[in-house]
Order: sequence, then structure tokens, then C-alpha cells
Amino acid sequence: QVQLVESGGGLVQTGGSLRLSCVISGRTLALYTTGWFRQAPGKEREFVAAIKWHYSTTRYADSIKGRFTISRDNAENTVYLQMTSLKPEDTAIYFCAGDTKRRTRNFYRAGSTDFDSWGQGTQVTVSS
Repeated sequence: QVQLVESGGGLVQTGGSLRLSCVISGRTLALYTTGWFRQAPGKEREFVAAIKWHYSTTRYADSIKGRFTISRDNAENTVYLQMTSLKPEDTAIYFCAGDTKRRTRNFYRAGSTDFDSWGQGTQVTVSS
């Protein structure tokens, strides 16, 4: 497993931008995929974006496609989520996740249960 620490959340107005960061430590050589998920009050955790750790392959949820960008800096062991054109419905706790067991081999169908390591989350609130 790896340890993940998110930062960068906060309060922003509709149309604003935020960049979330996720610093990863531990068995980073075992990382296969990293991703971002979010959970709004009263709702289930949902997939946002994912990126393969050793390749540039990315995947996005339809709800944020074109507005959010996932990227990573392997030298800094950090994954980013650049969020633009934020909407009130983007309000949620955002979690960073890592797969060190290659459960996300089916990358385009991977879900939360395929990730074995999770951060504590960072709150994003978008005001209308």
C-alpha cells in the first residue's frame, strides 16, 4: 500500500477554479493507477478521474469531462486534479486513491473497489 495526503480544497464561487494535490509516500514503485473520487452529502462515492502511474493514459467521468484535468509528477510522487468552471454540484469531499495491486488493469471500467489505498479527503465547496 501507499499513503496519500490531499490538499488544495476550499470554498470557491461558481465558475471558479481549484487545483487539488495528492502527495503519495510508501511503496510508490508498486503504483499502477492513481485516481480521484468524490462524495457529496447523502450520496455514494463516485469516480472523477484516473491516470496510469507509468503511462499518460487518463480517464474522466462524463460529468466533469472538459472541465477537470488529472496529471501527475512522478518525481514528486504527486497527483493533481485541476478543476475549472466549477459548479455547485461539484461540491463534495474529494479523495485521492492508489492501486498497488493491479486491480485496475481494466482501466476504463475500474471503480472504487479496485483501489487499495485512500487519502482522508479534502473538502471542495462551490457556492452559487
